[in-house]
Amino acid sequence: MNFVEPIRDLEQLAEFEEHFRSTSQRNYVMFMIGIHTAFRISDILKLKVSDVDGTNISVLEQKTKKRKRAVMRPVLRRVLQEYIKGKKKNEYLFPSRKRTRSGAHKPITRQAADHILKQAAKAIGYRDRIGTHSMRKTFAYHFYQKHGDVASLQKILNHRDQNTTLIYIGVEQDMIDNKILDSDY
Repeated sequence: MNFVEPIRDLEQLAEFEEHFRSTSQRNYVMFMIGIHTAFRISDILKLKVSDVDGTNISVLEQKTKKRKRAVMRPVLRRVLQEYIKGKKKNEYLFPSRKRTRSGAHKPITRQAADHILKQAAKAIGYRDRIGTHSMRKTFAYHFYQKHGDVASLQKILNHRDQNTTLIYIGVEQDMIDNKILDSDY
């Protein structure tokens, strides 16, 4: 797996949102859930309409097998309410064109989601390394920038220690880069 970056710049984040909003409602909703919940893409893609029809989104994390709940911020709630209108409760939020043998829709794959993000990055001229994990990292990076609360963020991300969390969101590297740039020699 390649190392990817969070989307640090708020203007670039807005460009991603606008790109997705104007090109694909499905992809826009996937991106919004990713940057507003800190869920892994494997958990996002399995979501069904019934999972997001309320004030919280709850998932059983595929990786940790732990139950995780995210409160929906008003912006995400509005986006989801509009998106799920007229959809059946058992429908996947992010259906693929592919179907099972019985004819039921499958969700898009992690690879398809990765391709969607890379295409959007190319379209808006984003140059940092991006992938599906960038959405989770973006949530974490901006949460830390706003609150400076690494202990809560560690719990949100299910990390074992705070140092892992700081490395994960790139804050440690940002601090090193800034110190090098600020050197007098």
